[in-house]
Amino acid sequence: VAGLCRVLARRGVSVAPFKPQNMALNSAVTVDGGEIGRSTALQALAAGIEPHSDMNPVLLKPQSDRGAQVILRGRAHGYMDALEYHAYKQTARVSVLEAWQSLARRYDVIIAEGAGSPAEVNLREHDIANMGFAEMIDCPVVLVGDIDRGGFFAQLVGTLALLGDSERSRTRGFIVNRFRGDITLLEPGLEWLTEHTGKPVLG
Repeated sequence: VAGLCRVLARRGVSVAPFKPQNMALNSAVTVDGGEIGRSTALQALAAGIEPHSDMNPVLLKPQSDRGAQVILRGRAHGYMDALEYHAYKQTARVSVLEAWQSLARRYDVIIAEGAGSPAEVNLREHDIANMGFAEMIDCPVVLVGDIDRGGFFAQLVGTLALLGDSERSRTRGFIVNRFRGDITLLEPGLEWLTEHTGKPVLG
């Protein structure tokens, strides 16, 4: 997301990052006096803009294995355990949509980043962090696979297999992240991936 924001900003595009929900202890103070995940703040700087609380409307700061402090649009909202927060997501969803709409009024392009895997079927109901958010606002999706960790092709094909029909159709293609080495050794796999899924490798 930082790279895409920087590329677009250098081309003169008005762009901002967005992460609907983030779980992180490392946070940054925003220009409006709020608090967001540090990674989102870095992405804002890559876009050449000041970090704002709208860019990460839900920040979960773990306090234990089962609970976290909930920060909504930059402001502390209290502590919730995992089950409490899961039930609270419908309310958090409102904050996510309001923050997205606020950014959409100020910027021409918004690059939204998911959290974790978009294929976590146990968390799909009331999802506001991944495909649930993409469905809410009807945006295109690019799946990014980290080839450095291994299992890259299984990761992408398996993710697509676990998505719903509308989620699969909004997925425009793939990006290979953290590739090192001779690209000619990877190309047969990328060609197979496109043939198998019908979706292009974008970069």
